[in-house]
Amino acid sequence: MNTKIYKRVLSLAESLLKAANKKDQVTFDALYAELNNICLEHEGDEKDHPVQWETLADFTDDISKAAALYRKALEKAEAIQSADFCSSVRFSLATMLIELGETQEAIEILREAKVVSSNIEDKALKNEIHDLLQSLIN
Repeated sequence: MNTKIYKRVLSLAESLLKAANKKDQVTFDALYAELNNICLEHEGDEKDHPVQWETLADFTDDISKAAALYRKALEKAEAIQSADFCSSVRFSLATMLIELGETQEAIEILREAKVVSSNIEDKALKNEIHDLLQSLIN
């Protein structure tokens, strides 16, 4: 990923979190719009990366819209064959699907995440995937 864009996305995420914690909707909306513009500006070019889309989805209040953004992030993660991003995006997508009442699809996504996460080092994420999947199938 382009370092300059990564640093900007990270900075925006930190600022979005601060604005959300302060309940500063005006600042949040402006920062969200900037992040959205970064995603759209680089969509389909060599600077396009799943972290942009995943971050945008993370800060999207509308569950259906967030799920669509996670799907886009997953597409980007699969294109670059990143087990880390594929795992984290699938986990986040599954949580949105659960909220949307699409439990069966969430189970399938989590099963895929569990397979892919066997290739990552993040034990906490592996455990979260496992635990959520188990809670849905038991």
